[in-house]
Amino acid sequence: MSSPARRFVFAVAGMVLVTLVGMAGYVLLEGYSALDALYMAVITVSTVGYREVRPLDAAGKIFTVIFIVTGVGTSFYLLAVIAELLIEGRLKEHLGATAMHRKIQHFHQHVIICGFGRFGRAVAEELRRNSVPLVVIDPDAARAGELARLDIPFLNASALEDTTLDEAAIGTARALVAATGSDADNVYITLSAREKNPAIRIHARAETEAAHRRLTLAGADQVVTAYQQGGFRVATTILRPSVVDFLELVMPGRGDEIDLEEISVPQLSPILGRAIRELEHAHPQLRIVALRRNGRLSLIPDSQTVIAPGDLLVAIGNRASLRQLAETTTH
Repeated sequence: MSSPARRFVFAVAGMVLVTLVGMAGYVLLEGYSALDALYMAVITVSTVGYREVRPLDAAGKIFTVIFIVTGVGTSFYLLAVIAELLIEGRLKEHLGATAMHRKIQHFHQHVIICGFGRFGRAVAEELRRNSVPLVVIDPDAARAGELARLDIPFLNASALEDTTLDEAAIGTARALVAATGSDADNVYITLSAREKNPAIRIHARAETEAAHRRLTLAGADQVVTAYQQGGFRVATTILRPSVVDFLELVMPGRGDEIDLEEISVPQLSPILGRAIRELEHAHPQLRIVALRRNGRLSLIPDSQTVIAPGDLLVAIGNRASLRQLAETTTH
């Protein structure tokens, strides 16, 4: 009975049972009415000490002694549990965690972030900015408080526990980010995630080349080594500053007017059967720069290419044109 709420239920059930037993004893041994028996049972277990309804005989006195030992003990246990729940705030904490767990179980196509350090926090902030549903898993109680303040759904648990990923609804998640500070933990999380959801995309953080190799072998779709990425970015800025400026301008969700977006073409989409040049002609402020079809990515696809169900278009242009194309594709 490690859960405070479960101990509370157990204590209340025990109190009710003891009271009913006391009532039955006074009815059978002393011939009390149900109301008088209830009165005697309550004043006995509560240690109030009011006088008896009428003097007890020998059998009644023996029963009362036994009833006091069991009933008062049960009463004190109930009071101790209530003090734990209310004075320490455990009830609120438990109910809040339970409500969050139920909410997470209804998530679909969300992202699970394991670890809320600097790397995990950066991923979470960007996903939130783009309104992507996410769940953070972190065992640190201090970070749990921060996540609660930020109103980010979270599990204050270790992602290494076998049930934690299930509680994060990994079966319906679109992606998982292994962002802990331990390479070994990230490898284990990657293996567990791949076992529980073979189709999920896994992005992992690595600190060393060996960890990069092991994470790839474990099934990670993308492995990020922070110091390598940072070093490459600095070198590129030195060698090709204008290219870096352009890339930052078209970084998805970062540009003020120009943006880069991917658009999935569903079944029965109005743009099916239309050529890429027709789409660009209808939306002159954008260009289709890539097309993914059957798992293969084509850069700068031929303008005569006809759009088919399941295609994924990567377009660059101003936000208004991209939004119009997305609305046309899905309506």
